[in-house]
Amino acid sequence: MSDSNPTGHDVRHRTPKERAERGRAARSAVPRSAHAEFIAPPKRTHPVDVIEAQSARRVPELVPIRYGRMSESPFRFYRGAAAIMAADLAETPRTGIRAQLCGDAHLLNFRLLASPERRLMFDINDFDETLPGPWEWDVKRLAASLVIAGRANGFGGKERAAVVRAAVRSYRTWMRSFAGMGNLEVWYTRFEADELQRQFAPEIGARNRERWEEARERARGRDTVQVFDKLTHVVGGKRLIANDPPLLVRLHDLLPGAEAGALEREISRLVERYGQSLQSDRRFLLEGYRVVDVARKVVGVGSVGTRCWIVLLLGRDDEDPLFLQAKEADESVLAPYAGPGGFRTQGERVVAGQRLMQATSDIFLGWERVTGIDGRRRDFYVRQLRDWKGIAVTENMSPKRMTLFGQLCGATLARAHARSGDRIAIAAYLGGGDAFDRALVTFAELYADQNEKDHQALLDAIAAGRVPAEAA
Repeated sequence: MSDSNPTGHDVRHRTPKERAERGRAARSAVPRSAHAEFIAPPKRTHPVDVIEAQSARRVPELVPIRYGRMSESPFRFYRGAAAIMAADLAETPRTGIRAQLCGDAHLLNFRLLASPERRLMFDINDFDETLPGPWEWDVKRLAASLVIAGRANGFGGKERAAVVRAAVRSYRTWMRSFAGMGNLEVWYTRFEADELQRQFAPEIGARNRERWEEARERARGRDTVQVFDKLTHVVGGKRLIANDPPLLVRLHDLLPGAEAGALEREISRLVERYGQSLQSDRRFLLEGYRVVDVARKVVGVGSVGTRCWIVLLLGRDDEDPLFLQAKEADESVLAPYAGPGGFRTQGERVVAGQRLMQATSDIFLGWERVTGIDGRRRDFYVRQLRDWKGIAVTENMSPKRMTLFGQLCGATLARAHARSGDRIAIAAYLGGGDAFDRALVTFAELYADQNEKDHQALLDAIAAGRVPAEAA
């Protein structure tokens, strides 16, 4: 066993008192009030330059869709602008205490998910940018997302401040609770949907309780059977993926016959080889399926243009489906500022970070490296396409609902950080007062201002013909 964990700190031979002293000492170097600061540096890279640099490594014909989606609103821009914010966060004060980061902890990356035991959980979802780094970066990205979403909904300044304070206070108080727990107790902590409803019942109210129950039922309905019915049809007696260009295109309709056949064989080998990254029992389960069709899928906002394949597999018969998603994993946007991490491939980086931060992960989560028809080797991570996914609709949130949702996000993020970071040092740094909470209210508003300017810069670039944009 290594003497240190992936985040680079070693607590094995430190007492809780020493760890708490480390956290309190960090206040001298970086006062909690210092986290209110955000001033764009004079030599800040133009935001469109950052986005274009990412686009240069992506599928060219899909890049206009990415620009189109990011142009729709400041919040949609923010979802695709993790690389821009990573550079900005690198210029802000650092506590020097690290944890495994999500890297893109905006509020829509917290959602309902299924556990292997078929329990509905609330957890972080997206780990494309995961990497060890300063714990406060994730909290700042969450806080700014709440302000940006609140502005989109017409919330006033006081309402937005209350939402952010509640979310950051939830992170702080939960982290202080985790600091008092034993290692196993922290590790086993999870937020089940049924328990959350009971816990928040006094604050939710009857109307919101009905909405929460509806959201849980929708999440349970978004499963392999549902996506099988939605995304496939029978052609010539064969079950195949149904085209919906440009968002979903079968491999055999995307490339000429010989190239499509070669790439399909490579993706089939990817599925076979990636099984080595699974637990032995899950690898055995995977081996009971056969690949029958492959398609390219456009996903998300920030991920548009990355290579993403969905693979239809069938098991016992033609009505026993498994949909896997193989998504390209590039270097984390945090890597230039937090360090590259210690993994051989980017797919393994994503999977290891997800397993470390989530309370429970998809049973088919794994990774592999493959060579494309262009001869380039690329890293991928693989998971089920859909397994009880429930995503929030921010546009429908009142200030009260966003406050409750922010509290849940804050608690979930604290649990994820407590698993990998020095929870005692972080809790001691945060303390029992609200200095950090108030600082992040200020930071979030300042960064939301910057995000609006960056969004406008993209709109200007589109209007000037610098970058192409398509609605899709």
